[in-house]
Amino acid sequence: MTLAATLELDEACAEAVELARAAAIRRAGVLEVGEHRGVQAEDVRVATHLFDCVHPGYPGWQWSVTVTRAARARVVTVSEVTLVPGEGSLIAPRWVPWSERIGPKDLTPGVLAPAPAEDVRLEPGYTGGELAKDPDPAEASQVRALVAELGLGRERVLSAVGRDDAVERWLAGPGGPDNAMTQQAPANCQTCGFLVGISGSLGRLFGVCTNELAPTDGAVVSRDHGCGGHSDVLEPSKGVDLSLPVWDTISIEEGLFD
Repeated sequence: MTLAATLELDEACAEAVELARAAAIRRAGVLEVGEHRGVQAEDVRVATHLFDCVHPGYPGWQWSVTVTRAARARVVTVSEVTLVPGEGSLIAPRWVPWSERIGPKDLTPGVLAPAPAEDVRLEPGYTGGELAKDPDPAEASQVRALVAELGLGRERVLSAVGRDDAVERWLAGPGGPDNAMTQQAPANCQTCGFLVGISGSLGRLFGVCTNELAPTDGAVVSRDHGCGGHSDVLEPSKGVDLSLPVWDTISIEEGLFD
């Protein structure tokens, strides 16, 4: 049972319909106040009156006017006036944080996509191990200065989680093995001269295509991917040479028509 259901509706607050209507009209402006839809207890000697909002831009919305009175007082006063959505009202969709709205391929020139500090796809780079938890900011600053001077300034590198995510995404994408392009290919990228390997553990499964005729040119492909542009595909033959005709209908013998 809710608290509102156990509260007794104050009689004076419940009867203050016209007071609440007048307060709603003053607050509404061009958003007209319509029919009274009821009253409900909010607290001891506190009640809320609901009125329709008849403006065409706010279908289903209601004016909510909260009134109250002090203990042992007869005069009811207005506490709050606000416009609230009612049943079936038109409301804006739930707000979604920017970090959840952005998706694959959404980055365009000038758009920044910062990686959060707790991003599981990344882990400490040169500050890995014990140094990653070093509480001494002065020592950490010295390490950063030294690393920057040596040109090794990657503070974070790809974690095992980040690598696994990339592997799953690339294998399921157009450069993976499970698609019509690979099924109809004469051979896999593993044996193709246009495949350029990549370093690290990902290089065991993937490379980069350099065939300008392939749809994956410049993209990461799995070694068991394939397309019709494999380097071992031979140029088609021009056909066989025709033999001399059995009956010579072209040449003319000399003296035949003398």
